[in-house]
Amino acid sequence: MFTWIASLVMVDVTAIATPQIASVTSDSTLAVITAHGRFIARFLWYNNNMHKKNTFTIKELETLSAEQVIDKIQHENYSLLTTLGADNLRKEMVPVGKACNTAINYFFRTTGPKNNIPEHNKAARRKLVKILSKLTPGTYRGMPKDSERGLVVGFNHPSLGEIARILVMKIDVMGDKPMYFPVNLPWYEALAPNFDRIKRLGIIITPTITPSTWQKIGLKESSKWYESANRLKKDFRNIYTELSHDGLKNGGVIFVAPSATRQATVFKDKDAFDGKEDIIPTMSMLAVKLYADPEMKCDFLPMAVLPPKGYKRGLNFRKKYRLIPGKIMSSEYIHKKYFKKANTKRLDGFDREFHQRIADELPRDFWY
Repeated sequence: MFTWIASLVMVDVTAIATPQIASVTSDSTLAVITAHGRFIARFLWYNNNMHKKNTFTIKELETLSAEQVIDKIQHENYSLLTTLGADNLRKEMVPVGKACNTAINYFFRTTGPKNNIPEHNKAARRKLVKILSKLTPGTYRGMPKDSERGLVVGFNHPSLGEIARILVMKIDVMGDKPMYFPVNLPWYEALAPNFDRIKRLGIIITPTITPSTWQKIGLKESSKWYESANRLKKDFRNIYTELSHDGLKNGGVIFVAPSATRQATVFKDKDAFDGKEDIIPTMSMLAVKLYADPEMKCDFLPMAVLPPKGYKRGLNFRKKYRLIPGKIMSSEYIHKKYFKKANTKRLDGFDREFHQRIADELPRDFWY
């Protein structure tokens, strides 16, 4: 979901270490050389460590909590994908990880004040929005703002391009509200070294293993890794739910693609639209877990993504998207319609209604 960063800033590292620097001996220039040297060192370290990863032992995966596994991925250069024999999935994201690292560092190096972290974070976010607005334009009239309640935004996911537009919209309309994103494991491992700086941009990412990625990993039940990996898959999902719960109670916003993968239409196919095929219960499962807390008052917003004509599955640079808010489903509405019994475990019809509210804002070609 963060591929948009990959093309934002291209830094020519060789240009930093130009030959003429050696002929200048002023103190200020030496300071610049030192700063650039540190940057090059960090770049080379990152380049080296993106390719060489530590792996977990079977005992570690059996005993470490999901939080401890995440911490090792973030801070100790571990890869769960490499451990599980899916290093090819990790390597596919290495170029994006390098570019993201460069871009994120750029936003912070070229803004300030450096001695005031909150103001520095705001300046970095403003610069990010300024650049993204030109490279990945979009409109988002009518999006709710200034709400004290938490907000769950579910959107159709035809391409990668809407992620950049959603980020711009969130910062522009919703300001400093914390923003939570579940990130597929290959993306997460590429971004994990910069987790702290991504968080400073107002984006909190958590790993998830989508059904598609689980299938690509291809572990058999007889594998010695299967039980631990399956537990982590569930625990990652629970961590995201817990973070979302805490964030929403404090007025945060989370963005979720109900399809859990890129999909050209709101409903997977006509059978799903006609009710002959089940819909992945992404939104209803989230609602059940969130509203298990009687004090939770967050609302659910179906948001339609209308991509440009002739769009591709990628970022679609300089082509305008439309983000269209559908009819909001308030906490009161959801409780009255779907929580008629105590200890409700499933919300029959909730996902279908949510999907239909997205579809209602789009041309019929995008329905199924």
